Amino acid sequence: MTTTRKAGRSALFKFSLALSILSSGFYQDAKAQTTYELNQGWKCVSMNSVKDNGTAISQPGYDIGTWNHATVPGTVLTTQVANKQVPDPFYGMNNEKIPDIYKVGRDYYTYWFVKDFKEAAPIGSNQTYLNFRGVNYSCDVFLNGHKLNSKLHKGMFLRQSYNITKLLNKNDNNRLAVIVYPPDVVGNPNGGQGGDGTIARGVGIQYTAGWDWIQPIRDRNTGIWDKVIIEHTGAVVIKDPHVVTLVPGIRKPEGAQAPAIVQVSAGLENATGTPVSGTLQYNLDGRLVSQAVTLKANSKQEVKLADYSLKNPKLWWPNGYGPQNLYKLNLQFVAGSKVSDQKTIEVGVRQITTEWNAKTESRQVNINGQKIFIKGGNWIISDQMLRFSDARYDAEVRFHRDMNLNLIRVWGGALIERPEFYEACDKYGMLVFQDMWGSGDCNGRWTDPMKLDDQWTRRKYPDDHDLYLKSIEDQVKLVRNFPSLAIWCGGNEITPPEDIFAALRDTIMPKLDNTRWFIPYSNSEEMSRNVQGGNGDGPYGIQPLTTFWDYRTYPFNSEVGSVGVSDYESLKRFIPAENMVVPKYDASTGKTTTDPVWDYHKYIGYDGFIDKYGKAKNVEDFATKAQLVNYDQYRGLMEGFSSHMWDWYTGTIIWKTQNPWTAMRGQMYDYYLDPNACLYGLHNGSEPLHIMYNQSDGMVMVANNTFKTYSNMLLVVKTYDMDGKEKVLTKVFADVTPTTIKKYLSLKHGIDRDAKDKGLFLCLQLLRSENEVISENIYWLPDADGNFSGLQKMPKGDLTATAKYIKGDKVEVTLNNPGSVPLAFFNRLSLVNADTKQRILPAFYSDNYVTVLPGQTKKVVIDHNPDADKNLAVTIGGWNVAERTIAIDK
Repeated sequence: MTTTRKAGRSALFKFSLALSILSSGFYQDAKAQTTYELNQGWKCVSMNSVKDNGTAISQPGYDIGTWNHATVPGTVLTTQVANKQVPDPFYGMNNEKIPDIYKVGRDYYTYWFVKDFKEAAPIGSNQTYLNFRGVNYSCDVFLNGHKLNSKLHKGMFLRQSYNITKLLNKNDNNRLAVIVYPPDVVGNPNGGQGGDGTIARGVGIQYTAGWDWIQPIRDRNTGIWDKVIIEHTGAVVIKDPHVVTLVPGIRKPEGAQAPAIVQVSAGLENATGTPVSGTLQYNLDGRLVSQAVTLKANSKQEVKLADYSLKNPKLWWPNGYGPQNLYKLNLQFVAGSKVSDQKTIEVGVRQITTEWNAKTESRQVNINGQKIFIKGGNWIISDQMLRFSDARYDAEVRFHRDMNLNLIRVWGGALIERPEFYEACDKYGMLVFQDMWGSGDCNGRWTDPMKLDDQWTRRKYPDDHDLYLKSIEDQVKLVRNFPSLAIWCGGNEITPPEDIFAALRDTIMPKLDNTRWFIPYSNSEEMSRNVQGGNGDGPYGIQPLTTFWDYRTYPFNSEVGSVGVSDYESLKRFIPAENMVVPKYDASTGKTTTDPVWDYHKYIGYDGFIDKYGKAKNVEDFATKAQLVNYDQYRGLMEGFSSHMWDWYTGTIIWKTQNPWTAMRGQMYDYYLDPNACLYGLHNGSEPLHIMYNQSDGMVMVANNTFKTYSNMLLVVKTYDMDGKEKVLTKVFADVTPTTIKKYLSLKHGIDRDAKDKGLFLCLQLLRSENEVISENIYWLPDADGNFSGLQKMPKGDLTATAKYIKGDKVEVTLNNPGSVPLAFFNRLSLVNADTKQRILPAFYSDNYVTVLPGQTKKVVIDHNPDADKNLAVTIGGWNVAERTIAIDK
């Protein structure tokens, strides 16, 4: 079930939340199962402000009239920002104005949260449950004057479920009161990775004490951070169902399929004092699978249904390789012709296997028997203040789909992601590489003067190993049914402590989720043979483009990446005007002088790469030129790795693709969901069928990351000078086999000769017919000195544009460049409010930072939430095209 979650808003960010409710069943009983979230009307107050205990506070008559409005799900800081008690920590240096828990003490952020709600006591054998999906870090829970937990509940990642059937008031008026305590050890935010490292003594998020891409989160995310749900059932409740699909053989997305095996099991719990007999059953693709069950009074039982052979299954595939087919499986326990409980699960029929690739000396991922070249991005978390929403998850994962990636790695210093994230990954075909909690930085892999404890002590973190293992078991059950989940990982750059690791490897995973790849840690030798030394990942930072093609890194590289400064419109959202100062790079020393606010938001230098396009005149000019670097870097990164797939590499994962805060590095879109050129460089360089040029040796190549053979394609190579004069270098028919790289010809000598004075544009195309381009790639090449001198003096372009609405309220923009004129180079399109010119966020572009050749017409489709704004227009502007606003025809 997916329901609306109310998330906090920053002062600069408003996001529309989608409502999606999945329900199904073959018994129509309105009272069979009803769930709803307690996500509005909460009140809160600091523990220091009240003297009464939970028994008194949870009485409906207790006065909370002066208490503050609270954001649940959320954190104390989320609530403080929403109530304007503290400034927006995402803007400027505001985060420094918020008290840090390390200095003010845990009591400062210990809060009572109270919710009044209407709920009638159930009739007969029906039951009502109160479920918490996440509280950080410990809590006591009270309802109507009764304490629900016998001892303090601990653990950020451990769910809670309470049967409140007998505690509901007869007048339907009920009060829930929860006192939430911060992590036991909050860590000193001393500037190190995870501060002094002691944040890892708890079972929670490590980066909250600060990292090299984020400042410390002042309350360490204290609060009721995930959903609170009221659940109605009959006498028997279904617990943690498990669905496994087995797809034997080597499959293709199209054509008739041999059967697949579906295995279903679940826990059943009888909450009553009398035995209950019934049937556990599900319907899949029109077939009923069932098993009779009798549960003793007040008992629990694990039930496994008979294997089901699904005929001609519609398979689930990663992005770029096939469709993301999903079946709805409605699992029910039926007693006396009534549904006692039901759980709806979206099933993706697929099987994940791995094998050692002896050529690359790394692990290879297979889906449905087919090898998948991993093109991934590292993910931290959606929002540092844990303001999660279905809509935001959907938008962020969709951006990864639009980058033509096929995997997201959830980094181990954060959390096991929420079910709604996985739902989006299922929808968009993103495999998930899920780290468990832990990082080499905090957990002792390296000696570090910033850390409080020595390495041997840190290797024992967390303090409570039993809580860690119990939390892992619980979270595995939470997300194991999602087809997108592909890999479990013991931790970021290090295994957990030896006893924890042994339990994970030998007991927990074999018992709870034995069909997925479990690796010890993110750059483990079991994943990728390290014959070069070092950490097993990288390089980081801006690279000469030839590095990606010529320098052989690690064969399944879990982290390799670069910069990600967004454009000027994005920077204005969080950098004050007085801090809009261009970074100054000194080529003689190799050092950059940066404004303090830029430093605070973790700016990473572009060094001399901006200067190749001419010295930046101001921040707007700097950010525009940064987009050229962004696009080139990420296109080149993915092209370089793809050019050696199955030879040097089985996969690569970019560090990183997004930020949960207004950081200035490692992002394809900003916190406000505004994409930059990194996203479209990846969109180009990662496309499933892609023509590309190796600037090192001049080789024209095609990467085919599909299961199809492409034949009878016309390969076209041509150049354009700065005035738009075309020179055709070759036209030749070509073909390429599935999941491979093919080299065609080297044109380096002639291209370098023509580019030496001013640089030039190189256009590569694959044509399916005379007028159908199936892959186009336009490079801007430097002069003999490595500078883009021609671009700096490029004549103005002549680009016409029209826009109209098409099906589904999408906007189609048609760009046309007349013949015998320069290229219309690097044009950014933005969907905006027609009056304010403020961008509509999020919006999804079929392409952006678009270059239009002389005589060429291109179409860009823009998708958006049609309810966000009705008064829309499109702005267009490029390197040599003045920005203007285009009205949208109805």
